[in-house]
Amino acid sequence: MAEQRRDQGDGREAREESQVVGDPWGRDALQEEVRAWEELVATARRTVADGLVVGTSGNVSLRVGDTVLVTPSGVPYDRLTPDDVTGVDLDGRQVLGTLVPTSELPMHLAVHRTTDARAVVHTHAVHATAVSTLVTELPVIHYMTGALGGPVRVAPYATYGTDELAENMLQALTDRSACLLQNHGTMAYGTTLDQAYDRTAQLEWMCRLWLTASSVPGLSPSLLSEEQLREAGEKLREYGQRG
Repeated sequence: MAEQRRDQGDGREAREESQVVGDPWGRDALQEEVRAWEELVATARRTVADGLVVGTSGNVSLRVGDTVLVTPSGVPYDRLTPDDVTGVDLDGRQVLGTLVPTSELPMHLAVHRTTDARAVVHTHAVHATAVSTLVTELPVIHYMTGALGGPVRVAPYATYGTDELAENMLQALTDRSACLLQNHGTMAYGTTLDQAYDRTAQLEWMCRLWLTASSVPGLSPSLLSEEQLREAGEKLREYGQRG
């Protein structure tokens, strides 16, 4: 009898874990989506706090199953609440919430459909955007370039929110986890929001580093060779805690 009660209790806990939440979500949402929205909002606010975004100029997305949670268009991140959740399916049809999704939805969906990304962060970071106006590829100023898959490309300019921009971005992201968008900003993805955010911050730092070194009159910064970058990339794949 005790085992039976435990089995019944386990079943009840499982049902509670998958219990749905009703209004104001637009459709029922799993608790997993509620928690994911909280994480997404925290990351969006972090982009502002760390100076990577001004106002509502960037956007964040996080995939939960076949639903992509995204920041809504034109809403300051410090005003977002659990009731403001915005989610679409992989075809862009809104399935959660009533707020209009970010205008950069085509870029986010392109990444989620074609890579193993679970999270995407887009910013208008100052130094990265400045670099995007100067070169077609960020010079290899630091070995952390290897953490992004190789030299960071600049996607050719296209009007924001368009399929053309999304296609340009995908080309720049080939075998990479981040890229620059010409006269626009950054795009980075990862298997978690923390990873996508860290890659964004690392890209902005490298752009600032290159701009700083390049600003010294009469001197040019030394750059890493392909071999040096390859060796660093191999070591970076083994970096951190394991097990």
